[in-house]
Amino acid sequence: MAQQHTTSLRLRLRYRFDNLVAGGTAPLIGWLAAACLTVVVPASAVLVWADRAAPTTLSGRLTAVWVSVGQTLKVGGAVGSPLYVLASVTLALVALLFVSTLVSLITTGINQRIMSLRRGHSTVLEAGHTVVLGWSDQIFPVITELVAANANQRRRAIAVLAPKDKVDMEDEIATGLGGTGVRPGPGGTGARPGTRTGTGTTRIICRSGPTTDPTVLARLSPQTSKAVLVLPPDGDAGDAHVVKTLLALDAALPRPRDTVVVAAVRDARNHLTAKLAAGPGGHVLCADEIIARLLVQTARQPGLSLVYQELLDFDGDEFYTASAPGLAGRTFGEALLAFTTSSVVGLLHADGRVVLNPDTGTEIDADDRIILVSEDDDTAVPEPAGPWVDEDAIVTARPRSRHAERLLLLGWNRRAPLVVEQLDEFAGPGATLDVVALGDGAARRSAAEVAAARGRLEVAFHSGDITDPDVLAKLNVPSYDSVIVIGETDREGTAPAAAPPGADPPAPAPAPHPEDGSGTDDRTLVTLLHLRAIGEAAGCELPLTTEMSDDGNRLLAPARAGADFIVSGRLISLLMTQISESGHLADVFAELFRAEGSEFYLRPAADYVRTGREVAFATVVESARRRRECAVGYRLRAQTATAPAYGVRLNPDKRQRVRFGEHDWVVVLAEN
Repeated sequence: MAQQHTTSLRLRLRYRFDNLVAGGTAPLIGWLAAACLTVVVPASAVLVWADRAAPTTLSGRLTAVWVSVGQTLKVGGAVGSPLYVLASVTLALVALLFVSTLVSLITTGINQRIMSLRRGHSTVLEAGHTVVLGWSDQIFPVITELVAANANQRRRAIAVLAPKDKVDMEDEIATGLGGTGVRPGPGGTGARPGTRTGTGTTRIICRSGPTTDPTVLARLSPQTSKAVLVLPPDGDAGDAHVVKTLLALDAALPRPRDTVVVAAVRDARNHLTAKLAAGPGGHVLCADEIIARLLVQTARQPGLSLVYQELLDFDGDEFYTASAPGLAGRTFGEALLAFTTSSVVGLLHADGRVVLNPDTGTEIDADDRIILVSEDDDTAVPEPAGPWVDEDAIVTARPRSRHAERLLLLGWNRRAPLVVEQLDEFAGPGATLDVVALGDGAARRSAAEVAAARGRLEVAFHSGDITDPDVLAKLNVPSYDSVIVIGETDREGTAPAAAPPGADPPAPAPAPHPEDGSGTDDRTLVTLLHLRAIGEAAGCELPLTTEMSDDGNRLLAPARAGADFIVSGRLISLLMTQISESGHLADVFAELFRAEGSEFYLRPAADYVRTGREVAFATVVESARRRRECAVGYRLRAQTATAPAYGVRLNPDKRQRVRFGEHDWVVVLAEN
């Protein structure tokens, strides 16, 4: 027996209404007119018959009902001859149709415009703005630094284009900036009018679309922008996407162009391709090479990461260039003491060539610009500092004996071969490097290939899990002169781990699993936790340099205050923003990060001035000048655990007097 199903009246009526709507416009209008008359005519009759002032005759009342219906339905309700009434109703219906159509068109147009603005498809009409293409975690430090750079300027704008929802981008930026809000551009959403925001006078304009489409790029008016930054997206295909974006940008930007184009790629193998895609005047940073270089420099010079952090962000002192007509014809050595509140480090020649720490006898031409470290571009004012030099306080550096260094590298990724190469360039006689990482396949082969090409550094690879406390305990970590921890991303194999020299065989390595940047940092944090325990047990401070991907994880790191961290994403973001503000800084940083030439060092203050007595910093500058070095600051050991500077003071006033101890350092730009 078939089961009977009962359907409620509400569902049946809804079903019939749905069918009516699906039938088209004409039936819908007819049914709406019938439903309207069914309600309006009886209601009008009730109103007329209930009105004491209504006509007494039936024809008069029917006429009053017609007038009420006509006024209600906006069809006039005129009375008179049948032809007059027909013409009146026709005109009223035509007017009603016209007005309804006009209102519908206006409403549709406004809705489409609102939706277009909310989707981020409108054109940005700005000039002198900064364009940011792409989306990754680097977007937050980039915007933060650009806002800081624009703090003393009015009506600045940052236009962001990414294949994300516009409202989502604005919300994420507001959250990433500490919840301070986003000042939206035209068609934007975010902070309410009059609300104080953390972006100051800078407006952040978000647009949605692919960064590889020249037509979409044109919406951000890159031809009138001051700079364009191309961020590498997360993932293995990030570098290829950067190259495609640069090609699209080259098609969208006319040549010759004044706009500064800055991009970054991760893999060194893609660097040349990206430079070709960027075209003349484009600046492409290779993240792997820069990070590897800084890891090695910092491992050899503890505290150097703090120096670069101070130089690269816009909160303290940065690199600037200044014209100095009064120095034309004088030597670079004389220029070192020609500025009291700025630290001279090099020359920018008229042909665009950058020379850091040139010979002190180099003559300055009239068209040369001075490269210096200063608080702002308007603080680079010449003022002689020579009168504050204390000749009696200048000393000669004491000879220091060099011993065979023992270095330890924990972890292995695609940057590790570059790190080994850099370590070999600075290695002295008898220097050794022990590498401990998971896997014994590609990592071991890569280490062997690098070691075979090196001439001074003896490299030994040991397979082991750096998050295993037993593996770390058997390494005798305190015996190493320097320890570098890098994120393991190329994990492989489950082969038994080879023991370090003199150690028992460790447990088998765990099976590999996929990891992202966050997972890599998680393993690094575990390793640091075990290293801290080892240092505390040995009663010493380990000479540790750590690479991390996320700056937020650095705050969680179980390490001493002021420890050396190289945060890859933030570092590249800071470099890109610095170059976007001053294109010539690309050559300055290229000079700093290349193997040859001068770089920053932290050297004992006792090698420059007498300790235990107050001396003006101008005395340190003069002492460094005689050693063909540029002194730019110092670090006090007593303040190495005190935030936020951790004892580092860059570009002090040369008249400032400071008392150095035996264990304090001077920050100098010098050749190795």
